[in-house]
Amino acid sequence: MAASLLEARNLHSYYGSSHVLQGVDFSIGAGEVVALMGRNGMGKTTLLRSMLGLLKSRTGEVEIDGVSATAMAPHRIARLGIAFVPDNRGIFPTLSVRENLLVAARPATGGNGWTFERVMATFPALAARFAHRGNQLSGGEQQMLTIGRALLTNPRLLILDEATEGLAPLIATTIWRTIRTIRDGGIATVIVDKHFAMLAELADRCVILVKGRKVFDGSPAELAAQRGLREQHLGV
Repeated sequence: MAASLLEARNLHSYYGSSHVLQGVDFSIGAGEVVALMGRNGMGKTTLLRSMLGLLKSRTGEVEIDGVSATAMAPHRIARLGIAFVPDNRGIFPTLSVRENLLVAARPATGGNGWTFERVMATFPALAARFAHRGNQLSGGEQQMLTIGRALLTNPRLLILDEATEGLAPLIATTIWRTIRTIRDGGIATVIVDKHFAMLAELADRCVILVKGRKVFDGSPAELAAQRGLREQHLGV
Protein backbone atom coordinates (compact mmCIF):
# COMPACT_ATOMS: atom_id res chain seq x y z
CA MET A 1 0.00 0.00 0.00
CA ALA A 2 1.05 3.60 -0.51
CA ALA A 3 2.63 5.48 2.39
CA SER A 4 0.05 6.07 5.12
CA LEU A 5 -1.61 9.46 4.95
CA LEU A 6 -4.22 8.92 7.66
CA GLU A 7 -4.41 6.09 10.16
CA ALA A 8 -6.89 5.44 12.96
CA ARG A 9 -6.36 2.72 15.55
CA ASN A 10 -8.77 1.16 18.03
CA LEU A 11 -11.37 3.92 17.90
CA HIS A 12 -14.18 3.68 20.45
CA SER A 13 -16.76 6.43 19.97
CA TYR A 14 -20.05 7.09 21.72
CA TYR A 15 -23.18 9.17 21.32
CA GLY A 16 -24.27 9.55 24.91
CA SER A 17 -24.38 6.03 26.32
CA SER A 18 -24.56 4.41 22.86
CA HIS A 19 -21.28 2.67 22.02
CA VAL A 20 -21.16 3.22 18.24
CA LEU A 21 -17.55 2.49 17.22
CA GLN A 22 -16.13 -0.56 18.92
CA GLY A 23 -12.39 -0.71 18.32
CA VAL A 24 -12.23 0.26 14.63
CA ASP A 25 -8.93 0.45 12.74
CA PHE A 26 -8.85 2.38 9.46
CA SER A 27 -6.10 3.62 7.17
CA ILE A 28 -5.69 5.26 3.79
CA GLY A 29 -2.53 5.78 1.81
CA ALA A 30 -1.50 8.72 -0.32
CA GLY A 31 -3.47 8.63 -3.58
CA GLU A 32 -5.53 5.62 -2.47
CA VAL A 33 -9.31 5.33 -2.93
CA VAL A 34 -11.21 3.53 -0.17
CA ALA A 35 -14.91 2.70 -0.28
CA LEU A 36 -16.41 2.74 3.22
CA MET A 37 -19.46 0.50 3.12
CA GLY A 38 -22.23 -0.87 5.31
CA ARG A 39 -25.93 -0.56 5.91
CA ASN A 40 -27.45 2.52 7.55
CA GLY A 41 -26.59 2.95 11.20
CA MET A 42 -23.46 0.79 11.16
CA GLY A 43 -21.04 3.57 12.18
CA LYS A 44 -19.69 4.93 8.87
CA THR A 45 -20.42 8.60 9.54
CA THR A 46 -19.32 8.22 13.16
CA LEU A 47 -15.97 6.86 11.96
CA LEU A 48 -15.48 9.79 9.59
CA ARG A 49 -16.41 12.34 12.26
CA SER A 50 -14.12 10.65 14.78
CA MET A 51 -11.14 10.76 12.43
CA LEU A 52 -11.78 14.43 11.61
CA GLY A 53 -12.04 15.60 15.21
CA LEU A 54 -15.74 16.43 14.87
CA LEU A 55 -16.53 13.73 17.45
CA LYS A 56 -14.06 12.96 20.20
CA SER A 57 -13.44 9.24 20.63
CA ARG A 58 -13.29 7.85 24.17
CA THR A 59 -10.20 5.81 23.27
CA GLY A 60 -8.02 5.27 20.22
CA GLU A 61 -5.54 7.22 18.15
CA VAL A 62 -5.56 9.10 14.85
CA GLU A 63 -2.38 9.98 12.96
CA ILE A 64 -1.87 12.10 9.87
CA ASP A 65 1.49 11.69 8.15
CA GLY A 66 2.62 9.75 11.22
CA VAL A 67 1.90 12.67 13.57
CA SER A 68 -0.78 12.39 16.25
CA ALA A 69 -4.02 14.17 15.36
CA THR A 70 -6.06 12.58 18.16
CA ALA A 71 -6.52 15.84 20.06
CA MET A 72 -6.41 18.22 17.07
CA ALA A 73 -9.27 20.63 16.42
CA PRO A 74 -11.13 20.02 13.15
CA HIS A 75 -9.85 23.24 11.56
CA ARG A 76 -6.25 22.16 12.16
CA ILE A 77 -6.94 18.79 10.56
CA ALA A 78 -8.46 20.57 7.57
CA ARG A 79 -5.33 22.68 7.21
CA LEU A 80 -3.28 19.50 6.89
CA GLY A 81 -5.01 18.90 3.56
CA ILE A 82 -8.10 16.93 4.62
CA ALA A 83 -11.41 18.00 3.04
CA PHE A 84 -14.84 16.71 4.08
CA VAL A 85 -18.10 16.59 2.12
CA PRO A 86 -20.68 15.80 4.85
CA ASP A 87 -23.98 14.05 4.24
CA ASN A 88 -25.85 17.25 5.17
CA ARG A 89 -23.71 19.24 2.70
CA GLY A 90 -23.07 22.12 5.10
CA ILE A 91 -23.31 24.96 2.59
CA PHE A 92 -23.80 28.56 3.69
CA PRO A 93 -27.44 29.24 2.76
CA THR A 94 -27.22 33.03 2.46
CA LEU A 95 -23.95 33.15 0.53
CA SER A 96 -23.85 32.96 -3.25
CA VAL A 97 -22.42 30.01 -5.13
CA ARG A 98 -19.31 32.06 -5.83
CA GLU A 99 -18.95 33.07 -2.17
CA ASN A 100 -19.49 29.50 -0.95
CA LEU A 101 -16.70 28.34 -3.22
CA LEU A 102 -14.16 31.06 -2.57
CA VAL A 103 -14.55 31.20 1.22
CA ALA A 104 -12.41 28.08 1.62
CA ALA A 105 -10.20 28.31 -1.46
CA ARG A 106 -6.49 27.62 -1.10
CA PRO A 107 -3.93 27.71 -3.91
CA ALA A 108 -2.53 24.46 -5.25
CA THR A 109 1.10 23.63 -4.71
CA GLY A 110 1.41 21.93 -8.09
CA GLY A 111 0.50 22.93 -11.61
CA ASN A 112 -2.68 20.89 -11.98
CA GLY A 113 -4.66 22.08 -8.96
CA TRP A 114 -8.29 23.03 -8.59
CA THR A 115 -9.28 26.62 -9.35
CA PHE A 116 -12.61 28.44 -9.43
CA GLU A 117 -12.58 28.21 -13.22
CA ARG A 118 -11.91 24.47 -13.16
CA VAL A 119 -14.78 23.86 -10.73
CA MET A 120 -17.11 25.88 -12.97
CA ALA A 121 -16.04 23.83 -15.97
CA THR A 122 -16.58 20.59 -14.02
CA PHE A 123 -20.05 21.63 -12.83
CA PRO A 124 -21.69 23.74 -15.58
CA ALA A 125 -24.94 23.80 -13.58
CA LEU A 126 -23.15 25.85 -10.93
CA ALA A 127 -21.67 28.18 -13.53
CA ALA A 128 -25.20 29.00 -14.66
CA ARG A 129 -26.22 29.85 -11.06
CA PHE A 130 -23.06 31.32 -9.57
CA ALA A 131 -24.91 34.41 -8.27
CA HIS A 132 -27.69 32.39 -6.58
CA ARG A 133 -27.70 31.86 -2.82
CA GLY A 134 -27.05 28.42 -1.42
CA ASN A 135 -30.64 28.02 -0.26
CA GLN A 136 -31.89 28.67 -3.79
CA LEU A 137 -30.19 25.58 -5.20
CA SER A 138 -31.60 22.10 -5.70
CA GLY A 139 -30.23 19.21 -3.66
CA GLY A 140 -28.07 18.07 -6.55
CA GLU A 141 -26.70 21.56 -7.11
CA GLN A 142 -25.92 21.85 -3.41
CA GLN A 143 -23.98 18.59 -3.55
CA MET A 144 -21.96 19.81 -6.52
CA LEU A 145 -21.31 23.06 -4.65
CA THR A 146 -20.09 21.21 -1.56
CA ILE A 147 -17.75 19.01 -3.58
CA GLY A 148 -16.49 22.02 -5.54
CA ARG A 149 -15.81 23.91 -2.32
CA ALA A 150 -13.86 20.95 -0.93
CA LEU A 151 -11.82 20.67 -4.12
CA LEU A 152 -10.92 24.36 -3.97
CA THR A 153 -9.00 23.66 -0.76
CA ASN A 154 -6.76 21.52 -3.01
CA PRO A 155 -6.76 18.65 -0.51
CA ARG A 156 -4.53 15.61 -0.30
CA LEU A 157 -7.46 13.60 1.06
CA LEU A 158 -11.12 14.10 0.15
CA ILE A 159 -13.81 12.40 2.25
CA LEU A 160 -17.30 12.11 0.75
CA ASP A 161 -20.14 10.96 3.01
CA GLU A 162 -23.15 9.72 0.98
CA ALA A 163 -21.66 10.97 -2.27
CA THR A 164 -24.76 10.48 -4.47
CA GLU A 165 -27.54 9.64 -1.98
CA GLY A 166 -30.93 10.91 -3.18
CA LEU A 167 -29.59 12.56 -6.33
CA ALA A 168 -31.19 12.41 -9.76
CA PRO A 169 -29.42 9.92 -12.07
CA LEU A 170 -27.99 12.63 -14.34
CA ILE A 171 -26.47 14.52 -11.42
CA ALA A 172 -25.19 11.30 -9.84
CA THR A 173 -23.44 10.52 -13.13
CA THR A 174 -21.74 13.91 -12.99
CA ILE A 175 -20.61 13.24 -9.40
CA TRP A 176 -19.17 9.82 -10.29
CA ARG A 177 -17.35 11.30 -13.28
CA THR A 178 -15.87 13.96 -11.01
CA ILE A 179 -14.78 11.36 -8.45
CA ARG A 180 -12.99 9.49 -11.23
CA THR A 181 -11.18 12.72 -12.19
CA ILE A 182 -10.23 13.25 -8.54
CA ARG A 183 -8.85 9.72 -8.34
CA ASP A 184 -6.90 10.11 -11.57
CA GLY A 185 -5.44 13.34 -10.20
CA GLY A 186 -3.87 11.47 -7.30
CA ILE A 187 -6.05 12.81 -4.48
CA ALA A 188 -6.68 10.16 -1.83
CA THR A 189 -10.43 9.63 -1.42
CA VAL A 190 -12.79 7.98 1.05
CA ILE A 191 -16.23 7.40 -0.43
CA VAL A 192 -19.41 6.42 1.41
CA ASP A 193 -22.17 5.43 -0.98
CA LYS A 194 -24.62 2.61 -1.67
CA HIS A 195 -23.79 2.18 -5.38
CA PHE A 196 -21.70 -0.99 -5.12
CA ALA A 197 -20.90 -1.28 -8.83
CA MET A 198 -19.43 2.23 -9.03
CA LEU A 199 -17.52 1.83 -5.77
CA ALA A 200 -16.06 -1.47 -6.96
CA GLU A 201 -14.93 0.18 -10.19
CA LEU A 202 -13.26 3.18 -8.53
CA ALA A 203 -11.88 1.89 -5.24
CA ASP A 204 -8.54 0.32 -4.44
CA ARG A 205 -9.95 -1.11 -1.20
CA CYS A 206 -13.35 -1.71 0.35
CA VAL A 207 -14.02 -1.54 4.08
CA ILE A 208 -17.29 -2.77 5.58
CA LEU A 209 -18.58 -1.77 9.00
CA VAL A 210 -21.21 -3.76 10.88
CA LYS A 211 -22.50 -2.47 14.22
CA GLY A 212 -19.40 -0.40 14.79
CA ARG A 213 -16.90 -3.14 13.92
CA LYS A 214 -14.86 -3.72 10.79
CA VAL A 215 -15.82 -7.03 9.19
CA PHE A 216 -14.03 -6.70 5.83
CA ASP A 217 -11.00 -4.84 4.49
CA GLY A 218 -9.79 -5.90 1.05
CA SER A 219 -9.84 -5.28 -2.67
CA PRO A 220 -13.05 -4.98 -4.71
CA ALA A 221 -12.14 -8.27 -6.40
CA GLU A 222 -11.88 -10.00 -3.03
CA LEU A 223 -15.25 -8.57 -1.98
CA ALA A 224 -16.86 -9.54 -5.29
CA ALA A 225 -15.77 -13.13 -4.67
CA GLN A 226 -17.57 -13.22 -1.31
CA ARG A 227 -21.19 -13.21 -2.39
CA GLY A 228 -22.52 -14.34 0.96
CA LEU A 229 -20.76 -11.53 2.80
CA ARG A 230 -22.05 -8.94 0.31
CA GLU A 231 -25.62 -10.18 0.57
CA GLN A 232 -25.52 -10.32 4.35
CA HIS A 233 -23.95 -6.94 5.04
CA LEU A 234 -24.68 -4.87 1.91
CA GLY A 235 -27.73 -6.46 0.37
CA VAL A 236 -26.07 -6.75 -3.06
